[in-house]
Amino acid sequence: MPEGHTIHRLARDHQKQFGGAPVHVTSPQGRFSTGAELVDGMTLRGAEAYGKHLLHRYGPDTVVHVHLGLYGKFTSHTGEVAEPRGQVRMRMVGTDHWADLRGATACEVWTAHEVDTLLDRLGPDPLRKDADPERAWARISRSKVTVGALLMDQKVLAGVGNVYRAEVLFRHGIGPHRSGRDLDRAEWDAVWLDLVELMKVGVRRGRIVTIRPEHDHGDLPVRRGRVGGPRSYVYRRAGLPCRTCGTPVLTEEMVGRNLFWCPTCQPD
Repeated sequence: MPEGHTIHRLARDHQKQFGGAPVHVTSPQGRFSTGAELVDGMTLRGAEAYGKHLLHRYGPDTVVHVHLGLYGKFTSHTGEVAEPRGQVRMRMVGTDHWADLRGATACEVWTAHEVDTLLDRLGPDPLRKDADPERAWARISRSKVTVGALLMDQKVLAGVGNVYRAEVLFRHGIGPHRSGRDLDRAEWDAVWLDLVELMKVGVRRGRIVTIRPEHDHGDLPVRRGRVGGPRSYVYRRAGLPCRTCGTPVLTEEMVGRNLFWCPTCQPD
């Protein structure tokens, strides 16, 4: 599933490509036809992200809400608008760019009240200037739930996904099975600041980068006949030696996703 940096990058790009001008919106697939008719021809006032949610604001009470889910993807283009290919849920055509949305979990027109209801139930987003890490700390510091599960809970932190969870915990030597209330304030402050910086890098580069240069030996695994996989400390490195101590990286399922950690560098 795309993590928060991907959605913020999309919002930034859509603001540049379509913001401040009328947008022709259609639904070639048909599943978003009613919503497309509501916003077709309106001016996109702004595109923003909150966690894993993308918001296109066309008016004070007219917002297109998109959640990509596991399979959703936007493709952006310039030049002549081509015939739709595949299941295009929403097509946006602006002055110089056009974009297609496929496979999203959600694509719907919301009122301002519905947007506010969503934001009220989400935790702070490390990529937003209005983020308040105290809200997350208030929940984490009182919780018996594991830190590994709390970081994936969008009601605690918005936008953090499986990769950032595994990597930030490794970078700070925190065992994913520790309960939230066993985390001390200094550890939380360090984790929050690191998430802010790592996710900003993700927005700039368009990919997750968590490994420090001194630990990056370029040893990417080979999959399906070609080099693939992320350069990471523990994510998708089950059974491989830890980059800093050599202990085999462990994996298990936690909150429905594969968790990766080093039992030596991240004691519980």
